[in-house]
Amino acid sequence: MPELIARIAASIRRERERAGLSQTELARRAGLAKSTLSQLEAGTGNPSVETLWALGTALDVPFSRLVDPPRPAVRVIRAGEGPVTRSEQADYAATLLASCPPNIRRDLYRVVAQPGDPHLSEPHAPGTAEHVVLGSGRALAGPADAPVELLPGDYIAYPGDAPHLFQALTADTTAVFAIEYA
Repeated sequence: MPELIARIAASIRRERERAGLSQTELARRAGLAKSTLSQLEAGTGNPSVETLWALGTALDVPFSRLVDPPRPAVRVIRAGEGPVTRSEQADYAATLLASCPPNIRRDLYRVVAQPGDPHLSEPHAPGTAEHVVLGSGRALAGPADAPVELLPGDYIAYPGDAPHLFQALTADTTAVFAIEYA
């Protein structure tokens, strides 16, 4: 329970700062005493579901954002990893790599690339995220300053609103890209 309280405290503080609100203003919008909010952000309070809903509404974020740990900006799922659901009717297994957040637009691309210079991409619009699943070959993909080597079946997600790259390391490397625009 102390870990959950610490996570909630950090989430409230993170989302309040992201929204550019003072503790006083957030407390007012959520209908809480400033001292209560201060205790919650310090990790010394034990918020009720109703309090968290009020804070989420005041911050314009889903309830889950206050209780779930923040997801890292770069995620890699190696082939054979991730939650798998199997079919009873066929030899078929589906691995969820990423669910689409509300109000997000997503484009899908199939890419074929050859070894050579990396494809460098300038930052896209704020809030853009890219997802890549490598189909064949080997490649470097991700943030321009910290790309990750991928093998067939590997998945990576990274901010598309920062410089990023894709570089084939073997001939006829293929990948599927999903680009989410906020």
